[in-house]
Amino acid sequence: MDIILQHFPDLTEKQIAQFGQLAELYAYWNERINVVSRKDIENLYEKHVLHSLAIAKVHHFNPGSEILDVGTGGGFPGIPLAILFPDCRFHLVDSIGKKIRVVREVSKAIGLENVRAEQIRAEQIKGSYDFVVSRAVSKLAVFYPWIRRKIRPGRQFKFKNGLLYLKGGDLKAEIKESGLQRVRTFNISDFYKEEFFETKQVVYVPGQ
Repeated sequence: MDIILQHFPDLTEKQIAQFGQLAELYAYWNERINVVSRKDIENLYEKHVLHSLAIAKVHHFNPGSEILDVGTGGGFPGIPLAILFPDCRFHLVDSIGKKIRVVREVSKAIGLENVRAEQIRAEQIKGSYDFVVSRAVSKLAVFYPWIRRKIRPGRQFKFKNGLLYLKGGDLKAEIKESGLQRVRTFNISDFYKEEFFETKQVVYVPGQ
């Protein structure tokens, strides 16, 4: 938990309490439904929570924004972002029902009222959102067609509505393969100095 406060020192008491409960809750649920790698559970705050919050270092969501988290697994990046942005609405989806159960139970336990969790495939989702977030579900060439029609027109600060995608490694070939224009990448190591983030990036794709 200290690592979260180190990088986000302006949290409210409620947010500190909510983040503080995550370790025990995920340890409990991970024993029953494996949603986090066994070797990562002891590094939950760095490898999952702080990693998810890298999106907030790139873009600050306007109050009232609607954000779709595709392939959320156990709730990443959606749950940490929902804690950080309580005035935004988050729709967390995954095709695996037992993972969505964990999202619902964790959200309920920490009193998150701005999260809706649903077992559904990305292609089946109705409606549109200001932003889509996700964490390395698949290559951009595969992933973007699933969600491109889910992004509504609009702009927040310097960003057009679009996709904020957590990825790792050398992405030049993957971005070229996708054929997407105006893609921007942000090195997470510019925000966090921990070794884990050396090769991690946030990929921003504006709505096409």
